[in-house]
Amino acid sequence: MLDAYSMFATQKKRVTIKDVAMAAGVSTQTVSRVMNKNSYVSEMTRKRVEEVVEDLGYRPSTLARSLIQQRSYTLGVVTFGLKYIGPSRTLNGIADTADDLGYMLLMKELDNFSSDTIDSVIDSLLSRQVDGILWAAPEIGDNHAWLGEKFARIPVPILFLAMKPRTGIPSVTTDNYQGAIKAVQHLIDLGKKHIGHISGPQTWWEAEERKRGWKETLQKAGLEVSDQQCAEGNWSSASGEQAFSQLLEAFPTMDAVFVANDQMALSVLREANRHNIKVPEQLAVVGFDNIPESAYFFPSLTTIYQDLQLLGEQAIQNIVKMIQARQKKEVVNAESRFIQPTLIVRESSSSLVLSQESSLI
Repeated sequence: MLDAYSMFATQKKRVTIKDVAMAAGVSTQTVSRVMNKNSYVSEMTRKRVEEVVEDLGYRPSTLARSLIQQRSYTLGVVTFGLKYIGPSRTLNGIADTADDLGYMLLMKELDNFSSDTIDSVIDSLLSRQVDGILWAAPEIGDNHAWLGEKFARIPVPILFLAMKPRTGIPSVTTDNYQGAIKAVQHLIDLGKKHIGHISGPQTWWEAEERKRGWKETLQKAGLEVSDQQCAEGNWSSASGEQAFSQLLEAFPTMDAVFVANDQMALSVLREANRHNIKVPEQLAVVGFDNIPESAYFFPSLTTIYQDLQLLGEQAIQNIVKMIQARQKKEVVNAESRFIQPTLIVRESSSSLVLSQESSLI
């Protein structure tokens, strides 16, 4: 059996940037440029360095890079409600793009929004020397009220997702209001006159925006709007079933319904079938999200597609730009950016789609 010294001596030595430079016949600065994909290197030199890197199995030291550039290449991500589809899909875009740009993620999931909890989360991330923070927790009730007193004191860039735009605070979010307008206008264009709405919980800013888009589009078209035309769910399919039953009783003339998410819309399709209501002939249905399963509902669901992957990507790209600007001591104007959703028409709102599908069978 090898003693401790012998075991240590037989361990393979870590390959350094100096080893690569010597083997490739270039300077360590040139190796660094190649590893950082800098354009100021000839193609021949780049290829030679990359071959040596591969042969020697060189892996750059993240710690060394952090010390040299005075950056940790780590981003804090604060999230909430990962049981919901929206937050979890957004995290996919965040994780993929962070990896592409060479950043690690340190995630903190909130279980409540008390002042003590928020202070603790921010302090924990800052103690780990994060370069910036993505606040991916959705705006629910007054859970963003802390911004007024704490935002300016956070010493690293912070960017918000799924939040009502505020002056001086950078954010990226889906334009839920415009998405709702597209959904309801589609139903109006089909000749529907009595359009109901199943909303998400009205403590969520996103649910408020979707309801506002529904209401204002109907008003602009001169159509009826009343409390009896709307029922509230909590994003779950079970709540969608309850809300739809409530609408059937309170709004019996309903010929279309805009549902604030696809999960609740699924139960609407099921209950409509149970009540022998033909979709889309007697009741047109439009959801929101375009979850992958929505194309396989029966009938397939017309929905509003919000690109949550893109939302996560843009959030990472924007905060990295903010970090780089701060490193260069440049001023960056805080912007609120909206990602526009799109309407995807399927069988639940269009008899034309149904007839086209039937002709292919």
